[in-house]
This record gives sequence, C-alpha cells and structure tokens, in this order.
Amino acid sequence: MREKCTLQQSDLPVRVLERFASEVDIYRIDEAFLTIDRRTSADCEAMTDLGRTVRSEVRRLIGVTVCVGIAPNRTLSKLANRCAKKLDVFGGVCVWPATRPEWRERLMRSLPVSEVWGIASRLEQRLRTLGIESIWDLAAADPTFIRKQFNVTVMRTALELRGVACIGPEEDRTGKTDQLIVSRSFSEKVTTVNGIRQALSIYAQQMASRLTRHHQVGKTLVAFAGAAHFAEQKYYPQVTARLPFPTADPVELTRAAHQLLPYIQDGSRYARAGLMMVDLLPADVHLPLEPFRAPHEDAGIAGIIDSVQKKAGKEALGLGWGGMRPGPSWQMKREMLTKRATTHWDELVTVRA
Repeated sequence: MREKCTLQQSDLPVRVLERFASEVDIYRIDEAFLTIDRRTSADCEAMTDLGRTVRSEVRRLIGVTVCVGIAPNRTLSKLANRCAKKLDVFGGVCVWPATRPEWRERLMRSLPVSEVWGIASRLEQRLRTLGIESIWDLAAADPTFIRKQFNVTVMRTALELRGVACIGPEEDRTGKTDQLIVSRSFSEKVTTVNGIRQALSIYAQQMASRLTRHHQVGKTLVAFAGAAHFAEQKYYPQVTARLPFPTADPVELTRAAHQLLPYIQDGSRYARAGLMMVDLLPADVHLPLEPFRAPHEDAGIAGIIDSVQKKAGKEALGLGWGGMRPGPSWQMKREMLTKRATTHWDELVTVRA
C-alpha cells in the first residue's frame, strides 16, 4: 500500500513537491497530499528520512517551516500531521506506522471525534448521541451502522481510521458538480438596469472561465437578482434560459444572462445578483454539429480572458459590459483584506532594520 504524506503551514509550489512523489494533490493553500512509492512505504526508516528531507528542502527553498505526517491514507495522515505539529518528540515528522499500536490507541481514545478530518461540530453532536465521542469510538464503530445513520463519507472516514484507504484525491471531485453558481452581494445597492447588466456580464465571464478550467459545458442557465431580505420591497426576478447547445462560451452565457434584464425595474434597490448553471456535461463529449455552432465558439475567448486576468489583474480585460471602465462601484470592499504574503510576491512583508 502506498503511503499518504500530508504537509501543512505553507503555500507549497508543486515543482518542489514533485521531486519527492509521483502524485501531488494541492488540497488547500497551506496543505498538500503526496503519494509515496511502494518501496519507500514498506520501510518506516525510509519514510522518516523522506519526511525529514521534504521538511528541510521546503524550509531551504521556500523559507517556511512545515510539518509532515505519513500514514496509509489521507485521514490518518492528517492525524499524523497533527501529532507532528503538536508533539515535539516527532521533530515535525510523524510516521504513523512507525509508532507503537498501544500509543496510537491511547492517542485516539484521548482525542475528541471532532479532531478527525471532515467531522464538524454538528456532526460531532450527532455522533455523541450515539455514544461516539472519541476518534477511537468512530474507528471501532460498525461501518454499516455508520452508513445507515449518516452517509457514505462518514463511513469512509471510519474505515480510514482503521487503516483502509478509501478517500481519493480532491482533484477528482473539484469542479465535477451538477451545478455552478456565481453570485455576490453588492457593497452598495444597484438601482439601474445597466448596473445589473454589468454585474451579469462579469458573472458570465467568471462562470465561463470556471467551466473552461474544469473542461465542462452547460445547457441551462438561471439568472436572478433580489433585494435584501429585510427590505420593505420584496422583489426577486429570475429567469431560466435554455441554451441552444451545451457551451462554456462567455458570449453565449452573457447573452443568456441578459434575458433577466426585461424584469429589472429601474429605481428598485437590488442587493445581489447571480447566475447558476445546471445540467453540466464534459466539454469533449457533447459537441454540436457545425451548422449549429456559434462562429466565435472555437475562439477560446474564456481561456484568453482568464489567462490575461491572471497575469494583469481581473480588471485588465473584459467582454462587453463586463469590461466597461470605470469598474463597478458595487464590488465587495477589500480595503481591510489581510496581506497574502504566502501567495502574492507583491504583498510580501517588508522589514526594515
């Protein structure tokens, strides 16, 4: 069985991590899973050496300290990572199979079930009503009983605590949902049709970029707007647009989103607007015949806009009303946004001595 290695506490560039594993899954901005080869996973000493090497190289090349947890699956590797972080005896690297079974049992009995990856406070309360209070209780529970009381995700978590690997890479699920929603509350109320037109245009471009990134297309678009829930005027217009063919083209999505505009009333104070795409399909499976394709469908507009915005900023390029200048005044206020020094070079903290 190939071991899972979890690293935390920094933004880890894929190029650094790929030196140590054939499979790298960037789970979050400060966390990644590495799949260790079979030969290394069969030797606890080799896994410990690998963890220390990864830790020292990340420190040397990136300048941040990370903790490494190595275990047979993702749930246990998260738990091992917690031990590496909290217990000084491990020196930042915890290899779960190298620890004594009685120590692992004592640890799992002492930790509440909320310390398990994916067990939130509400789920913890439901588990406690069934007498499952510690991590050990969940690991010892009958998986069939857990499946009947909760769902397959909790059952898989219980199995992983026993050492069974049954939770796959996060990337297999990213973007593979049945629907996609792009919606924001306005920082100040929008009272004109043109204001809503601009918002819908920007959201259509963002939706097209996300669909293109995940190689998906959609056939049904829902556009909506509405006042604040506590406002005296209750007005929530919504339309459902059936696209002529599955697409991720921003021109077609913008055109469909604008079908909401006849229902927008000038003078009404709209607090939010958004788009929802349903009936998502793989992009390379459902290709329309040539006579039914839009002339700009193969231009890759969504990809071009996305790549330019990544390099020059989100306001550098836009399509139609989504690129009007000056930019919209209703966008979310970000003056108090915390510096993102781990992901943006221009926001690194400067120290003068």
